[in-house]
Amino acid sequence: MKLRFDLKTVGLATLLLGLTMGHGDGCCHSTEVLGPATETVCPPNSTLTWDNFGREFMATYCVKCHDSAKTGDAREGAPLYHDFDTLIGVKRVADHVDQTAASGPAATNDQMPPEEEMQPSLAEREMLAEWIACGAP
Repeated sequence: MKLRFDLKTVGLATLLLGLTMGHGDGCCHSTEVLGPATETVCPPNSTLTWDNFGREFMATYCVKCHDSAKTGDAREGAPLYHDFDTLIGVKRVADHVDQTAASGPAATNDQMPPEEEMQPSLAEREMLAEWIACGAP
């Protein structure tokens, strides 16, 4: 039996594989990184912004691996286009950030950062979920 694959099918399969896999060796050791959405709702009085929360959170916990300037082994397995050194980089995959590092009413996701790295507190994870739910302003 001869199998035929078109470019669209191969591309979709590659994308799905990339989204369901975690980091490789080094930064992260799990192959199943994405957890459930936290289902956090943006409170009307939220004051969290990139400047007063997001930038520092990402710098402290994420950019060791998720930095747009890093390539190859320097990313320690972080997926391409999951770059958190800029606001636009976070916004591109905000749902993945929520599903790996945030905490809210439906889930606490602590898959990131990896265990060997410094960990955010539960309060910081809740703030991350709020910031994301508010559109990561």
